[in-house]
Amino acid sequence: MLRKIYYKLTPGMRMLARKVYYLPVDFYEKMIVKTNTNTPSKGDIYVGSGDFVLQGKHQLHLLQKHIDLQPKDKVLDVGCGIGRTAMALTEFLSSEGTYHGFDVVEKGISWCNKNIHSQYPNFQFQFVPLRNSLYNSYTRESKEFQFPYADCSFSKVYLFSVFTHMTIEDIQQYLNEIYRVLETDGYCLATFFIYKKEEDLNKNEGFKFEYEKNGYRLLNNSLEEANIAIEEEKLHAMIEQSGLKNVNFIKGFWSNFRLKSIDNDFQDIVILKK
Repeated sequence: MLRKIYYKLTPGMRMLARKVYYLPVDFYEKMIVKTNTNTPSKGDIYVGSGDFVLQGKHQLHLLQKHIDLQPKDKVLDVGCGIGRTAMALTEFLSSEGTYHGFDVVEKGISWCNKNIHSQYPNFQFQFVPLRNSLYNSYTRESKEFQFPYADCSFSKVYLFSVFTHMTIEDIQQYLNEIYRVLETDGYCLATFFIYKKEEDLNKNEGFKFEYEKNGYRLLNNSLEEANIAIEEEKLHAMIEQSGLKNVNFIKGFWSNFRLKSIDNDFQDIVILKK
């Protein structure tokens, strides 16, 4: 019920609601506990939940485990948010490695530039004003967006909880762009909600995705980008269309919490290769 109410708010109101909700906790941690200044306030973290630092370290583990992330890699973080994974990477990437991240929420990029780029010049963050009904009200469409990087610029690309908040058309464009900016033999780690055509999602312990569309399902019928699950066959066709190869799949625990392990995530992980 709370999720449905939250989704009915405008993007600006959602940001404000989160800020107000966490205000007592943020005040306590800032004034009494005096938490690390390199960690954003809970009210400013507009994506995800849980411990900011521990989640970032877990995502770094997944990148090392599944796409063999190396300190010298040239990394692209698509939908970098407020720097959860980037902060963990500051202790991993060497001075020879490079990091680029972009996001559609300006406050996240501003925080990252102030708290990460200022200390680590090889970490670059860029704001791109693209429409996403969950986070903003811009008019520029992601399905027409070209990543602001040259062909074959990166050895590794990753997206945590990005494709689960995009339309089908936008996801296809991003897959095409990932192929373009990846080096030959480069890898991409991306998370999705994936289901088989015959699967009954109503039996899930977690998200059920009640609203069925053409090859995908929605958590909220009036807010497509709230959460989207893609039928397995459709996603394979989209990946093939982009030119990427699907080389591995790690089942997430979104549908069955007993599947949780150190080597998986809440969402399903797909490993792609150029």
